[in-house]
Amino acid sequence: MLIARVSGTIVATQKTENLSGMKLLLLEKLDVATMKGKNDFLVALDAVGANVGEVVFYVTGSSARLTDTSKGKPTDSTITGIVDNIEKEGQLIYRKSEEI
Repeated sequence: MLIARVSGTIVATQKTENLSGMKLLLLEKLDVATMKGKNDFLVALDAVGANVGEVVFYVTGSSARLTDTSKGKPTDSTITGIVDNIEKEGQLIYRKSEEI
């Protein structure tokens, strides 16, 4: 699993039928040591109800098609969780409810 921050939404009125009704989000990959964005973006199918600004973990490749939401969908990345806290080497470096 990989870590990113939701930086926006993607709207596509013309898309394959089996993506109809699916929420697509723009993710910016994070440097976990600093929790800063890497200016490296991807589009992911949202399987958990994430919102802009939240830190999420996501999967790519064939794993992206293993959730109930993404099964049988043409996706290469799916958000599978919303991060509440990140602790690294005994230090809390991220908490959803506040900036560290």
